[in-house]
Order: sequence, then structure tokens, then C-alpha cells
Amino acid sequence: MPSSCRARTQGILGHKKCNMDLTKAGENQFLQINELDEMRLDAYESSISYKERTKMWHDKRIKLPINYEKGDKVLLFNSRLRLFPKKLKSRWYGPFTVSKDMKNGAIELYDEEGSEFIVNKQWVKQYQKNLLDTNKGDDVTLDDEGEVT
Repeated sequence: MPSSCRARTQGILGHKKCNMDLTKAGENQFLQINELDEMRLDAYESSISYKERTKMWHDKRIKLPINYEKGDKVLLFNSRLRLFPKKLKSRWYGPFTVSKDMKNGAIELYDEEGSEFIVNKQWVKQYQKNLLDTNKGDDVTLDDEGEVT
């Protein structure tokens, strides 16, 4: 046999002698699989706790739908005010009076001239009379809930 073939066979056999302890290799592989399984379970538990915290945070910020009565005053948001934007110009117009609150998320309003129109409820908010508009001789009292009467 040539010397190069002998060297190759000895290298291969020598390599096999290093890996002959199959039980030790099997135990090592078993431990690695268990470690991966533990890491997977930790990641799963972490994702569940993240989802729970995110759901609680989101649920805290959900506003309950407001039901308006006939005759309530509301302000209407104008989203098309971007032609001449001014920092201090209010984008809320009104007050408008509610004529009908519909179940599909729409609300029917009418203005001072009596013209009626339908808008989405998300574009309106409850009108609160400004305290500065009241006469100085008027008495202003606050309820327990902080509402002006």
C-alpha cells in the first residue's frame, strides 16, 4: 500500500476511535435536545405573558360607545382643514343638535338653520358649554362628578 493511502486510512480510523463512545455522545445529544425544549417552553410562556399584558393595555384604552339623546349638543370634527393650517385654529365646529342616534354608528345632526345631515359618531364629541361664557352674576355649582349645573 502506498504511504498516502495508509495515512488516509489511519486518519479515518483514528477519527472513529475518538467517536467510539456512542453512549456519551447520545447523552450529550439528549441534554442538548432537552435544553432546546426548555428554551422553546420559556419563549412560549414569555409570548403568552406578553400577549396578556398587551391585551390589558389595549382594553384599558378602549372607550365605551357614547349614546346621544335627542337634543344633545355636539361638536363636529373637520378633517379637511389642511389647506391653511394654523396651530391655534380649532378643528371642531358647532355646536350641532342631535336629532337621531342610529344603531349603525351614524348620528343625525341639524344646525341652527335647520339643515339636517348624517355623520359618523367617531367625528363628534359632546359639547361642553364654556364656563367663561356664563354671566358673572350666574351661580356655577359642580356636582360630585365634576359636571357643571
